[in-house]
Amino acid sequence: MSSDQRNRLDTSEDPGRDLKTERDEFLQKFGRGASLARQFLHDYEALEQRLRTLEAENAALRAKVEADHAVRDLLRKIETLEAEKAELLSRFNRAEEIRSNVVARMEDVELEFANLANLFVASTQLNSSLSPRAVTRRIKEILAQLVGAERYAMYLSNPEGTELVPIASEGVPGAQLVPVRVQGTRLGAVVESGAAAIDEEADPSQGTFEQPAAIIPLMLDERTVGVIAIFATLAQKNRFHTVDFELFRLLGRHAAAALVGASLFAQAEHKLPGLEAFLDLSV
Repeated sequence: MSSDQRNRLDTSEDPGRDLKTERDEFLQKFGRGASLARQFLHDYEALEQRLRTLEAENAALRAKVEADHAVRDLLRKIETLEAEKAELLSRFNRAEEIRSNVVARMEDVELEFANLANLFVASTQLNSSLSPRAVTRRIKEILAQLVGAERYAMYLSNPEGTELVPIASEGVPGAQLVPVRVQGTRLGAVVESGAAAIDEEADPSQGTFEQPAAIIPLMLDERTVGVIAIFATLAQKNRFHTVDFELFRLLGRHAAAALVGASLFAQAEHKLPGLEAFLDLSV
């Protein structure tokens, strides 16, 4: 082969090597572009995911803020309701206190009326008859029904004033109903002092014949003419109350006078005294 032919052959092979190089370079550039595109898509997807996450977080925060506002509103409403509740409770407590005071006062008034009624009944009963037997029966009714005495006896002094003679009783054995000396006895001590003997701390239902629950002097013109001895009260009567002491005073002041008046009227054969007995009564 001649040199011209070789030169032409070499010249024809050079363009083939250039195309290959260009192809390789193009493929390399395309590969880098594809890689960049994939990286771009990956970054885009990551950014899109991050955006969705941020939107979700933003929505959650917005909902939380709205919920916080709602909670604050609810808390304010609860505080307002609690204040109103406290005010209503305070008013209710004041009203309840007033009601309790009114009820207590009404109970006191009712008790006072009941006590006054008992005293009125007792006073009326004592002065409703001029028969000694009837007066004695009235005294026993007062002791049993109003005082609640279960065992008791009434004594009057003998003319010499040395003994107390039983004239009426209830629940006391007959063997114990004997005259009692004034000196040296509990009953006689009340006659001598003119003051009632009542143990206010003891249970009157547990009294005995030797230790009476109450001894009441019977007075006539500031002179003691006898006693009423309450040896024991009913089981449910475990203490004396204010009305009982008022009844004791009533009996002490009026029972003897009622008995003496009835006895004198009986001795006069139920005859009223003449007008001359009242002529010099002016004071």
